[in-house]
Amino acid sequence: MYKIKVSHPDRNPSFETGAYSDGVLVNGLLFISGQAAVDFKSSTFILGTIEEETHRTLQNIKAIIEVAGGTMDDVVKCTVHLKDINEFDRYNEVYKKYFGEIKPARTTVQSVLAEGLSIEIDCIVKLF
Repeated sequence: MYKIKVSHPDRNPSFETGAYSDGVLVNGLLFISGQAAVDFKSSTFILGTIEEETHRTLQNIKAIIEVAGGTMDDVVKCTVHLKDINEFDRYNEVYKKYFGEIKPARTTVQSVLAEGLSIEIDCIVKLF
């Protein structure tokens, strides 16, 4: 099996943290690790409303997908962790704008998230 590491284009290599890759490409599938509202240049979380954090998180995912040669329409599955499931409708309003007519399969759960984050999203992308 041949794997390719895919990193966010703004990731500052001197701020690499954790024992994971932003994405791993194997056999046409891109597996994107849980992403959040982070500024990759400074490696800091940018906290805000659920709408703001959802937008920044999906922008980060979009950037990783584009580096690998895909688009948001190539996303086939997302797993979403919300700090507060009561914010589901507000997050969903932002989330649905990022995908075309056929939305990805999705699981959304309430979870305890680090650093005061409101949302974390991972996904699987079919590139070719």
